[in-house]
Amino acid sequence: MMESMIHNPMPTRAEVSDVANAVLDGSDAVMTSAETAAGKFPLETVVEMAAVCVAAEEAEEVELDADFLGKTFSRIDHSIAMGALFTAYHMGVKAIVALTESGSTALWMSRHKIHIPIYALTSREATQRKMTLYRNVTPLLMPTSNDRDTAMREAETSLKQKGILKSGDRYVITCGEPMGAPGGTNMLKICLVA
Repeated sequence: MMESMIHNPMPTRAEVSDVANAVLDGSDAVMTSAETAAGKFPLETVVEMAAVCVAAEEAEEVELDADFLGKTFSRIDHSIAMGALFTAYHMGVKAIVALTESGSTALWMSRHKIHIPIYALTSREATQRKMTLYRNVTPLLMPTSNDRDTAMREAETSLKQKGILKSGDRYVITCGEPMGAPGGTNMLKICLVA
């Protein structure tokens, strides 16, 4: 996407536009090839591309209400994921937390433009790796309890320890019962950090 940077330290206006439009079109990731594999300016390429992506994400307008008009969701887990986005957006929460085994809940959430970070906590390393490409999702590996309340407490504690949440922050969390069953997200809760 930044092919001129194989030989030049700055991208062309067209390349910057291409990267920005990819972000605005909802791409989960952008990539380089020869620019970083054989180019003269690999670090500069990554820095420029990252800066364009961040600027494009900040310029995006959130139209979450329009995304849901006239839509129906036949699956419970999909409905919970969309409900979490809608609730988080309208309540202005600090974060959305998804306890997930398969990563599907985080994937559905990542498809909508929202400027609230999504933290997807999973006990499966393969799921964590897969979710690294999901837009606006930070996947975290965390062993989870089979008890819902314990798992939710552990998630909050982990996010507090990482400095993501602090006392007084409000967040939305999703999970499923029974715990550990992929595709079983059936609960949404609004929490206040003590």
